[in-house]
Amino acid sequence: MQRVTSINELNAELDAVRERGLEIAFVPTMGALHEGHLSLINEARRHTPFVVVSIFVNPLQFGAGEDFEKYPRTIEEDTAKLEDIGVSVLFTPTVNDLYRGNMNVSESAGHIGALYEGAARPDHFDGMLTVVAKLFEAVRPKYAVFGAKDAQQVFLVKQMAAQKFPELEIVVAPTVREANGLALSSRNRYLSEADHKVAEQISAALRIGQATSSTPQAAIESARTQMAKVPEAKLDYIALVDADTFEAVTDGFTGRAILLIAAVVGETRLIDNIEITF
Repeated sequence: MQRVTSINELNAELDAVRERGLEIAFVPTMGALHEGHLSLINEARRHTPFVVVSIFVNPLQFGAGEDFEKYPRTIEEDTAKLEDIGVSVLFTPTVNDLYRGNMNVSESAGHIGALYEGAARPDHFDGMLTVVAKLFEAVRPKYAVFGAKDAQQVFLVKQMAAQKFPELEIVVAPTVREANGLALSSRNRYLSEADHKVAEQISAALRIGQATSSTPQAAIESARTQMAKVPEAKLDYIALVDADTFEAVTDGFTGRAILLIAAVVGETRLIDNIEITF
């Protein structure tokens, strides 16, 4: 595995790959890698043997009072995991190299970016899309792989890619979960043992909502009732959105929908979702 830290190094490496006629798959991460990330890499390798992974903790997508400073940074452990799984290139740019001295937000998440996670974390999605666009421009992949757990992020990245990177295929890999159902997240390491037991109820609420989905409202209310059993989880929102538009759905809707939950457990904000077809 080659590790490169600048866009110039990356270009030199990837131009040689393209000359060999190989397609490139890309998995952007913020590090603190777990089995969920590794599943994205395995998904990328289903499309092409040449996989680039980036590790970059993006300051633009963290708001005031969020965990940018304490976000787990485990680069040596991450590097070892990536070598073991057969990644071709690890790209670890600096802020200065990636942003070239311009820390202005260049992408807008629009109306959907202000809902749900965007309402709780203003400007988060603008910052996320800005760094993803810069990474796409640097790597110029054929495929980019994202996890389904971050459903709103996936929707917005797909929307941006369709407009700005039409040759790029966005691949969505399924959420990887612990045996108890908790979705894997780098932030799970913040949870105490007691917090962990509470956090398990998020996925339980989603499954109950899916199982009792005679109508959209029934799915939401069933999930809400389950979450009410664990008041230690400070519920931010439960929402049901159209998978194709990310707009809220109401009774009478038919098609694919996504049931979303966000809650704070201890000091840790957790999100999860499940797909429901009506």
